[in-house]
Amino acid sequence: MTGTYQESILTHPFNNGKIQGTHIDRLALVYVRQSTMQQVERHQESTRLQYGLVSRATQLGWPSQRVIVIDEDLGQSATTTVGRLGFQRLVAEVGLDHVGIVLGIEMSRLARSNRDWHQLLEICALFGTLIGDLDGVYDPSDYNDRLLLGLKGTMSEAELHILKRRMLEGKRAKARRGELGMQVPMGYIRRPSGEVIKDPDEQAQETIEMVFNLFKRYGTINAVLQHFVRNSIEMPSRVRSGPTKGELQWVRPNRVTLSNILRNPIYAGAYVYGRRPTVAKKKKPGRPSTGRTVAKFGEWEVLVKDRLPSYITWDQFEKNKRQLESNTTQGTGAPRNGPSLLSGLLVCGRCGMRMTTQYSNNGCGIRYLCSRLMVYYGEPLCQSLAGKPLDELTS
Repeated sequence: MTGTYQESILTHPFNNGKIQGTHIDRLALVYVRQSTMQQVERHQESTRLQYGLVSRATQLGWPSQRVIVIDEDLGQSATTTVGRLGFQRLVAEVGLDHVGIVLGIEMSRLARSNRDWHQLLEICALFGTLIGDLDGVYDPSDYNDRLLLGLKGTMSEAELHILKRRMLEGKRAKARRGELGMQVPMGYIRRPSGEVIKDPDEQAQETIEMVFNLFKRYGTINAVLQHFVRNSIEMPSRVRSGPTKGELQWVRPNRVTLSNILRNPIYAGAYVYGRRPTVAKKKKPGRPSTGRTVAKFGEWEVLVKDRLPSYITWDQFEKNKRQLESNTTQGTGAPRNGPSLLSGLLVCGRCGMRMTTQYSNNGCGIRYLCSRLMVYYGEPLCQSLAGKPLDELTS
């Protein structure tokens, strides 16, 4: 860097005395983030302001060729660093001593978690990297600046908790009125007005009604499934996304679909909220849809009967529930530490699905089965193999 250029930087009106030539010699990283893709689409002014930080970097003295925008995290929450490739790249560049300043429109863009925020401050202080927002430029290695940055991070995390609490309370209040929108199952559609009605396709309605009528007659999901398979009856399903969203398609029946229909109180006209609550300790990092559990009957947060059009009465729903519970086997299942040598290792050569192990005679008899297509789709047993000869081949 030439002496004249360095002097012009140090006397630049935007320089508060913290920006030195050693900072200008390195990169200026502009970090751009929005929490969701909906915010990216709807809050375009905020996105423009964030990209406008490129101009602020040049005003602070950085040549445009050394200003880099990191925007890989558009649509990513700042509550964690998992899945935020842009933030991980930013930290890596700082750790490689490539960065003179990190710019964000506000501290919450960088991190909403105090843990992640203070880790970033530590690494920036270690490598002499400045942090800047619309309010000013801060040096994490300076005591006063570090105190202010810590306070900004605490306020950002507190704001997140307040926003989450308000949103959750709003959802609960709406749910208690039976007005919170939900994803409707087979046999229902949602009008543009938000009203939930039965599927207007008469064949779709008849198929759903058939599920309940057959279960009332036979009393087991397997018998209902076998009836559908024997008569080549398919299930109605509305496309949920894409260019054909809303169109009716017919899919082959399976045990899970039939079970969900029989266990869902919406078919009895009830509005329910809290059937599948999220347990924080069961959530997996970077996978926001994980951690869901199934709440027991009677533990649902909201239950509003006679709110929606029904296929069966509430009394019939409760009878079906009791029948399903009585059908559940109480056996201990196959021993996990049984004598089979190939348990969990065999793959069916016909359909490609993993084979299961079946024990008999207190674990002495072994068979390897491919029964998933039979269990879930009502198809014939794929194949059943004696376990002892196969185990002897591997010993």
